[in-house]
Amino acid sequence: MQIANWGGRILTAQAIQRQSVKPEQMVERLISFAARVGNVVDSLPDTRMSRHIATQFIRSGTSPAANYEEACAAESRADFIHKLAICLKELRESRCWIRMIIKAEIMPEHRMREVLDECDQLCKIIAQAL
Repeated sequence: MQIANWGGRILTAQAIQRQSVKPEQMVERLISFAARVGNVVDSLPDTRMSRHIATQFIRSGTSPAANYEEACAAESRADFIHKLAICLKELRESRCWIRMIIKAEIMPEHRMREVLDECDQLCKIIAQAL
Protein backbone atom coordinates (compact mmCIF):
# COMPACT_ATOMS: atom_id res chain seq x y z
CA MET A 1 0.00 0.00 0.00
CA GLN A 2 1.62 3.19 -1.20
CA ILE A 3 1.10 6.42 0.75
CA ALA A 4 1.17 9.82 -0.97
CA ASN A 5 0.84 13.40 0.21
CA TRP A 6 -2.06 15.06 -1.62
CA GLY A 7 -2.99 18.63 -0.81
CA GLY A 8 -1.51 18.38 2.67
CA ARG A 9 -3.25 15.06 3.28
CA ILE A 10 -1.84 11.59 3.46
CA LEU A 11 -3.77 9.14 1.31
CA THR A 12 -3.35 5.72 -0.21
CA ALA A 13 -2.64 5.65 -3.93
CA GLN A 14 -5.97 3.88 -4.47
CA ALA A 15 -7.91 6.68 -2.76
CA ILE A 16 -6.17 9.26 -4.94
CA GLN A 17 -7.11 7.38 -8.10
CA ARG A 18 -10.77 7.19 -7.01
CA GLN A 19 -10.89 10.90 -6.15
CA SER A 20 -12.01 12.83 -9.24
CA VAL A 21 -12.50 16.21 -7.54
CA LYS A 22 -9.54 18.38 -6.55
CA PRO A 23 -9.36 19.54 -2.92
CA GLU A 24 -9.94 23.19 -3.87
CA GLN A 25 -13.02 22.22 -5.88
CA MET A 26 -14.31 20.12 -3.02
CA VAL A 27 -13.94 22.96 -0.53
CA GLU A 28 -15.85 25.27 -2.87
CA ARG A 29 -18.64 22.73 -3.35
CA LEU A 30 -18.94 22.22 0.40
CA ILE A 31 -19.03 25.98 1.04
CA SER A 32 -21.66 26.41 -1.69
CA PHE A 33 -23.66 23.56 -0.14
CA ALA A 34 -23.47 25.30 3.27
CA ALA A 35 -24.72 28.54 1.72
CA ARG A 36 -27.62 26.70 0.08
CA VAL A 37 -28.47 25.07 3.39
CA GLY A 38 -28.56 28.54 4.95
CA ASN A 39 -30.92 29.74 2.23
CA VAL A 40 -33.22 26.75 2.75
CA VAL A 41 -33.25 27.26 6.52
CA ASP A 42 -34.04 30.95 6.09
CA SER A 43 -36.99 30.14 3.84
CA LEU A 44 -38.59 27.53 6.14
CA PRO A 45 -41.95 28.54 7.63
CA ASP A 46 -42.08 29.55 11.30
CA THR A 47 -43.53 26.36 12.81
CA ARG A 48 -42.34 24.20 15.69
CA MET A 49 -41.26 21.42 13.32
CA SER A 50 -39.48 23.81 10.97
CA ARG A 51 -37.61 25.50 13.84
CA HIS A 52 -36.43 22.12 15.11
CA ILE A 53 -35.28 21.01 11.66
CA ALA A 54 -33.68 24.39 10.96
CA THR A 55 -31.55 24.22 14.11
CA GLN A 56 -30.29 20.73 13.31
CA PHE A 57 -29.95 21.24 9.55
CA ILE A 58 -27.93 24.46 9.80
CA ARG A 59 -25.42 22.70 12.04
CA SER A 60 -25.08 19.55 9.98
CA GLY A 61 -25.16 21.39 6.66
CA THR A 62 -22.46 23.93 7.45
CA SER A 63 -19.98 21.72 9.31
CA PRO A 64 -18.77 19.53 6.39
CA ALA A 65 -16.86 22.42 4.82
CA ALA A 66 -14.97 23.13 8.04
CA ASN A 67 -14.33 19.45 8.69
CA TYR A 68 -13.02 18.98 5.16
CA GLU A 69 -10.65 21.94 5.62
CA GLU A 70 -9.44 20.31 8.85
CA ALA A 71 -8.93 17.02 7.01
CA CYS A 72 -6.79 18.82 4.44
CA ALA A 73 -4.46 19.82 7.27
CA ALA A 74 -4.47 16.40 8.94
CA GLU A 75 -1.38 15.46 10.92
CA SER A 76 -1.62 11.77 10.11
CA ARG A 77 -3.55 9.31 7.99
CA ALA A 78 -5.69 8.40 11.01
CA ASP A 79 -6.43 12.09 11.66
CA PHE A 80 -7.37 12.57 7.99
CA ILE A 81 -9.72 9.58 8.02
CA HIS A 82 -11.33 10.69 11.28
CA LYS A 83 -12.03 14.23 10.07
CA LEU A 84 -13.27 13.06 6.69
CA ALA A 85 -15.53 10.53 8.41
CA ILE A 86 -17.06 13.37 10.45
CA CYS A 87 -17.62 15.29 7.21
CA LEU A 88 -19.46 12.30 5.72
CA LYS A 89 -21.48 11.78 8.90
CA GLU A 90 -22.66 15.41 8.83
CA LEU A 91 -23.53 15.20 5.13
CA ARG A 92 -25.60 12.08 5.78
CA GLU A 93 -27.39 13.84 8.61
CA SER A 94 -28.08 16.78 6.28
CA ARG A 95 -29.52 14.39 3.73
CA CYS A 96 -31.88 13.07 6.41
CA TRP A 97 -33.09 16.60 7.25
CA ILE A 98 -33.63 17.36 3.56
CA ARG A 99 -35.69 14.20 3.17
CA MET A 100 -37.65 15.09 6.29
CA ILE A 101 -38.41 18.56 4.93
CA ILE A 102 -39.77 16.91 1.79
CA LYS A 103 -41.66 14.11 3.57
CA ALA A 104 -43.27 16.50 6.08
CA GLU A 105 -44.26 18.73 3.14
CA ILE A 106 -42.56 21.73 4.71
CA MET A 107 -41.16 22.62 1.28
CA PRO A 108 -42.08 21.07 -2.07
CA GLU A 109 -39.80 18.37 -3.42
CA HIS A 110 -39.05 20.32 -6.60
CA ARG A 111 -37.53 23.13 -4.47
CA MET A 112 -35.37 20.66 -2.53
CA ARG A 113 -34.33 18.41 -5.43
CA GLU A 114 -31.10 20.23 -6.31
CA VAL A 115 -29.84 20.51 -2.74
CA LEU A 116 -30.65 16.82 -2.15
CA ASP A 117 -28.82 15.85 -5.34
CA GLU A 118 -25.77 17.90 -4.35
CA CYS A 119 -25.79 16.34 -0.89
CA ASP A 120 -25.92 12.85 -2.43
CA GLN A 121 -23.03 13.67 -4.74
CA LEU A 122 -20.94 15.09 -1.89
CA CYS A 123 -21.61 11.97 0.19
CA LYS A 124 -20.41 9.74 -2.65
CA ILE A 125 -17.27 11.78 -3.24
CA ILE A 126 -16.29 11.84 0.42
CA ALA A 127 -17.12 8.14 0.88
CA GLN A 128 -14.82 7.26 -2.03
CA ALA A 129 -11.89 8.98 -0.35
CA LEU A 130 -12.30 6.96 2.85
